[in-house]
Amino acid sequence: MDGNGAERAYIGSFTSAGGHGVTAAAVDRDTGALTVLGTTDAVADPSFLAVGRAPATGARVLYAVSETSDGAVAAFSTDGDGAPRPTGTPQPVGGSGPTHLAVAGNHLVTANYTSGSVTALPLAGDGTPGPATGVLRHEGSGPDAERQEGPHAHQVLPDPSGNWVLSVDLGTDSVRVCALDPGTGELRPHAETALRPGSGPRHLAFHPSGRHLYVVNELEPTVTVCRWDAAAGLLDPVGETPVLPDGAHSGDGGRSYPSEVVVARDGRFLWTANRGHDSISVLTLDESAEKPVLAAAVGCGGHWPRDLTLDPSGQWLYVANERSGDVSWFAVDAATGVPAHAGSIEAPAASCVVFG
Repeated sequence: MDGNGAERAYIGSFTSAGGHGVTAAAVDRDTGALTVLGTTDAVADPSFLAVGRAPATGARVLYAVSETSDGAVAAFSTDGDGAPRPTGTPQPVGGSGPTHLAVAGNHLVTANYTSGSVTALPLAGDGTPGPATGVLRHEGSGPDAERQEGPHAHQVLPDPSGNWVLSVDLGTDSVRVCALDPGTGELRPHAETALRPGSGPRHLAFHPSGRHLYVVNELEPTVTVCRWDAAAGLLDPVGETPVLPDGAHSGDGGRSYPSEVVVARDGRFLWTANRGHDSISVLTLDESAEKPVLAAAVGCGGHWPRDLTLDPSGQWLYVANERSGDVSWFAVDAATGVPAHAGSIEAPAASCVVFG
């Protein structure tokens, strides 16, 4: 925390579309407002970011993918009052078009959309990534000939137990579970769960209990509810719920493409960002956590919401509106979960927001 009661947010953006790269911003905890501190375009198209800690020192490290045909990851120091500073050397991921990354133990893992693969890279004591130690290539396709001609890994995420790494593949309509060897960095396939053909799963989020997870589907505006067995490393789909009202239309040929799913810290609400419809959907969760109910859909404050993030306090939702070039923030009603627009800043080609 900074001395003025603010914390840090980091915004990723597409430099190829006029974005600033990685932007650091101060966060006012009372109002949710962002104040830009600095930007760096040291890495091309840092479309997704993650915050971790250096294994040896515990220092905070910011990581970014470079969503390019060559595909790489880079690390940044967040010390100081301005833009993050690149540290170490960007490392190739052995795949094309990385769209997501996460810290899994002493490794960084990436989901490589274009090549349909997942990569593990070891972290040095200072938190900088080394050369890739494991690349797991997905296989398969789906019924949408344009979007599912082959595998397209879109997200990779460790489960709450830390024993498994899950990857969501839009091209194969499935979620894969693998084990990451902490010593060798090898990714070992464990299980693959098929979801409804043509749904196009994009991202997932865990319920705070760790016993359920929710997969947001891009090609159909729905969320798939799954039970998660951490001991066995298996997920079991139990239902699918629409995230838009009946008859909802968008400005993108009548279609909407959900991009992100977020679960409330207390497990009572679930939110999705919906491109095309340009909205944030609010779904309520009961004690079973298995029956989301669509309660509301409100405007996202801009156009084409690519990412949706809940701040650490759980009071504010932040939306990266890619095509309108802004990041908007919303106050979450504690009783209903409905977000109310509270402000925005300019952020050309914004693609994600993370905190740390």
